[in-house]
This record gives sequence, structure tokens and C-alpha cells, in this order.
Amino acid sequence: MVKIFFIFFSLTILFSQQPYDGMTIYSPTSGNGALVTHLVNNDMTTINSWNHTNGAASMPYLLKDSTLIYPYRVSNPSMNSGGVGGGISKYSWEGDLLWSYEFANDIYQHHHDVEPLPNGNILIIVWERKTIAQSIAAGRESLNNSLNEIWSEAVLELEPVGLNDVNIVWEWHLWDHLIQDYDPNVDNYGVVSEHPELQDINYGNAGSNQGPGGPNGDWKHFNAIAYNEDLDQIALSSRSHDEIYIIDHSTTTIEAAGHSGGNSGMGGDYLFRWGNPQAYQRGVNSDHLLGDQHGVNWVPEGYPGEGNLIIFNNNYSNNNSAVFEIIPPLNSNGTYDIEGGQPYGPNEPIWIHTGGFHTQMQGGAFRLPNGNTLITDCDDSYIFEVTNNNEVVWSYDNGAGQSFIARAQKYPLDYLGDEFPEYIIGDVNFDQLLDIHDILYISDMSSGYGFNSTPPADFNEDGSVNISDLILLLQSIINN
Repeated sequence: MVKIFFIFFSLTILFSQQPYDGMTIYSPTSGNGALVTHLVNNDMTTINSWNHTNGAASMPYLLKDSTLIYPYRVSNPSMNSGGVGGGISKYSWEGDLLWSYEFANDIYQHHHDVEPLPNGNILIIVWERKTIAQSIAAGRESLNNSLNEIWSEAVLELEPVGLNDVNIVWEWHLWDHLIQDYDPNVDNYGVVSEHPELQDINYGNAGSNQGPGGPNGDWKHFNAIAYNEDLDQIALSSRSHDEIYIIDHSTTTIEAAGHSGGNSGMGGDYLFRWGNPQAYQRGVNSDHLLGDQHGVNWVPEGYPGEGNLIIFNNNYSNNNSAVFEIIPPLNSNGTYDIEGGQPYGPNEPIWIHTGGFHTQMQGGAFRLPNGNTLITDCDDSYIFEVTNNNEVVWSYDNGAGQSFIARAQKYPLDYLGDEFPEYIIGDVNFDQLLDIHDILYISDMSSGYGFNSTPPADFNEDGSVNISDLILLLQSIINN
């Protein structure tokens, strides 16, 4: 018994220095026409896959009920620029299309990311078309495109209805939170530096006459959205302005259009922004810390660094991308501290991983339960996992010519819980083998350490995972 305990103890230490054993999901896009979402284990053995008719707009999301949310590119977008999407689909584990909806009309065009919510709804990012007349009325000095349009941003919360419909149950519009110091005859005229909670409408170009889809009015280029259930807040990333933002989701739609209400008391104004304080006329060049970043998300509760923000910074230095971890200045009121006349802190990340990878488009990073971080280099279709000491402990190169992977995410093996549709009894890590790995997982699950119980771990199928399952699996492996 002492010998077995020593073996288990030694192996536990060994595996703590290894990649996190989970299920990685990703949707590669390539010129060969293969449009597939893959869910794989650490050995790249396929756990499940889903086929699609349209290319991915960003990353897919696996829900705990085993369904898949897939944002995709529509054939005829109403506004076309980098990261254009337009459609969101939901699939069953077996690959059946359960629901689909497209946002590509005269007013709105979905692009980039989506965020499934715990209540079953979905947050989406959309461009919101504004005319030159509307931009002048809001104090915009000039436009930068031949369309004579500016595409603002909005966040919509969709409640899926039936097979192909939605209810918009909440919305936030950037256009409701503008300030400018150009035209004193416009209502939103003010001192930009005194209002970091508002967006200077004259900061940055309003699109371009060149782009993947021709002239565009893409002003801020939001490219990622994340949700924090505990705070009821939303994080957003703007590539064009080198900033991330946090807004209050606890508001009503009416409150989100104003400057009061919600848990924060600030309505739909920015609660926090970080990366480029020059956008609100505070700080100097050395305070400009982000460059074309993609991807922002909170570290989940219970993970090392819980509550911190993980950011994928595309253009960090010397043709290198980087992953930043920052501690936002959150206070007990659910708002974020800022000193008068100063930019939002922190002054620098508490953790950085960089060197040897770079992508101009998309890319992202997610903290894992063991403290490692999963990183995606989009342009190179390369996914890798690093420890807190910046050691690469797992990697996958898709290697499919012109392929790219927007972002990948790794879920715990117990993520699906009782909803996991297909499994082999005893194969806890889904690698098609019964071995010491599975023994270690059942040991953790039976002791309540590290992992919640999953159906494959219930070796004797008595409805619970305990020491009996561990002994029976060990006997089975020895006998075979």
C-alpha cells in the first residue's frame, strides 16, 4: 500500500508539471474547403467533430449540454471588413443544426466574436452603420472612406427562438456614449480628458478605402467579447484603438443608453479601459501598451489568477505577439479606481509570455485550471500551452497551407459532466486507453480533489465515483 501511495504521489507531482489534460476545441479555416470544428484530447485524438457549410468568423463554443455555438461568415455581408461574420449556428453533439440566425442587414452586421451566456442567450458584436450626416451631428470632424459612413459598434443579447429567429432582449450602443471637443454646438461637446468613461468620436480613422472587402467604415474594430457572471460585466477589445473596455450588463436597455443605473450606477458608460490612455487624452507614448490586440477574457474563479484579465497583444515588439495578464483596479463597489488626471492602471502586466510567435489577425489566450495558459497563433494555425514559467509543455501545428485558427479553447475533462453523450467506461481522459492516467483521474475524483466526477469514471456504474471504481479499474488493467 505504501508503494502504491508513493507511485501515485510521484506521478501526481510529475503530472503537475505537464500540460493540462483537457478537451481542446478549434475551427481551422483553409483554402481546401474543409469546414470542420474539432474537439480533441491532448494526443489529438478526435472526441467529436462538427461539419459546417460556412467558414468560421472567430472561435466556436462548446456548451455544457454538449451543443456547439459556431459564429460564421455569411456569403453577402452588408458591411465587409476584416473579421466579418454575420451568422450564428447551434448544433447538437451529433451535428444536427438546431438553430441558426444571420445579422447582416442595412443597420447591423455581425463580426468576429460571440459569447454564450449562462441563461442560454448569446451576446454578439455588430457594426452599426451611421451616415455622414449622423457623424457630423455627433461632432465627428471628418471621415476617411469613400462610403461616407462610419461603422460604430453595438452589443446585442439574443434569445434564440425556434429554428431561425431571435428576440433582442438587451442592447448597448457605443453611439450613446460619445464625447468630442471639436464642435461646441453639439450636445456632447466637452473636455475629453475629464471623461474617460466616454468615447472620443474623433479618435482614430473612420475606416479606410482599402480592405479585404473594399472601402469600409470600420472605426473601432471590436474583435472579442467576454462575460463575467459574478460581476455581470462585459469585456470588449478594440483593435483599431489598442484598448480593452468593460461595460455593465446589469443595466436595462434604457439604462445602457444613458449614464446612470445598473450595479455600477454608470449606465452604459465605460467602467474601465486599458491599453492606450492617449485615446482619452491621458498619458504619454510609454503608457500605450497594446498594439492591435485580439482577445480579452477573465480568469475564471478558482483558477490561478482568478479575476485577472488575459489579453492577446498582437504587435508587442520586434514582430512578436505577447500574452498579457493584468490585475484590473476593481473596487468593492464593482467599479474601477482611477485617479484624477491619470490613466487607468495597472502600469504594466503582472505576467507576460512572448517570443517566437506572431499573428496579424485574431489570436487569443485562455488561462487553464492548473495555471497554464493556452495560446493560439492564428496566422500560423498554431496552438500551444505554456506554464507560468513560460515553458511550452504542449503544442499543435495544424500545418494546412493557408489555414488559420482564430482561437482555440481547452475545456476540463469533467466540463460536460452527466451530459457527455459517448464514452468508454474507465476512459476518463478520452484517449481510447485504460491506463495510469485514468487511475490518477479517478483517484482525484473519488477524493474530491482537482476534478468533479464524470460518468466514465464510474467504473462499476453504481451512480457514484469512489475508491471501489479505482480498485476495479486497477484490477482490470492488471488482468489485461
